[in-house]
Amino acid sequence: MKLDRMIGILSILLQQEKVTAPYLAEKFEVSRRTINRDIEALCMAGIPLVTEQGQQGGVSIMEGYCIDRTLLSRTDLQAILEGLRSLDSVSGTSRYAQLMEKLSAGSSNLLAGDMHILIDLSSWHKTSLPPKIELLHQAILSGHRVSFTYFAPRGESRRTVEPYDLIFQWANWYLWAWCAWREDFRLFKLVRMMDLQMEGEFKRRTVPIPNLSPERVFPPQYQVKARVRAEFQWRLVEEYGPESFTVEPDGSLLFSAGFMDKISIVSWIVSFGAGAELLEPGELRRDVLAFAEGIREKYL
Repeated sequence: MKLDRMIGILSILLQQEKVTAPYLAEKFEVSRRTINRDIEALCMAGIPLVTEQGQQGGVSIMEGYCIDRTLLSRTDLQAILEGLRSLDSVSGTSRYAQLMEKLSAGSSNLLAGDMHILIDLSSWHKTSLPPKIELLHQAILSGHRVSFTYFAPRGESRRTVEPYDLIFQWANWYLWAWCAWREDFRLFKLVRMMDLQMEGEFKRRTVPIPNLSPERVFPPQYQVKARVRAEFQWRLVEEYGPESFTVEPDGSLLFSAGFMDKISIVSWIVSFGAGAELLEPGELRRDVLAFAEGIREKYL
């Protein structure tokens, strides 16, 4: 929508001293002519934008101009405050609560806040996770490398990376960074990182936007079909959604979804006990049997 795009352009101009029209066009996936019309509309709305031509040119907000925060509606401000409140659940500090107080100063009636929306981004790792986030955030802001021991399914390794972004996705925290070992950008799960150390400074690279689509990060290698007892319907809905299965005439559930690897398939199936049967891939039925036999031998 045009209004959303104009607000986005204004937000960028508030954060950066000067940007070019081609940059904005690429950012919002529209033509340069559309960006020029948006800039004209912002000027007509009373926002004094300055356009400079030439190699060092670009679009900027007139120096010394302050935007009245009343441009934001009550709903907008409440949404901002809810987001700030949720960040304290991660950092373990009251930094964002203090920022909320600054934003609401003199406008207590406007910024009463919506206490009916409670967001807690913390995890089971409430003790170990906040220090990692704080250290990585400082490293990102100051441009310092970070080294750590990383525990992955393929084994343990020591990594040194150039950190660029902290990402909250799939109910977990990740670091988007350039890995010196892999010589490429990688996504690292914070709970798998241990013994973090801040290292020397680095020269920032051009950072690509990470593709966080499930198909890219968790590419399915196997298409699984399984018959699951009706009593486990809640699990299928919670883990894969109601579209992942159909109800059979006998009341059982015919499940279908993609999995990354054999270990994930076997461990998921056996987690149901006798409540699920793997139908496809057929060659993995023996793996499930071997897994079950291994457990049986331990408890004989």
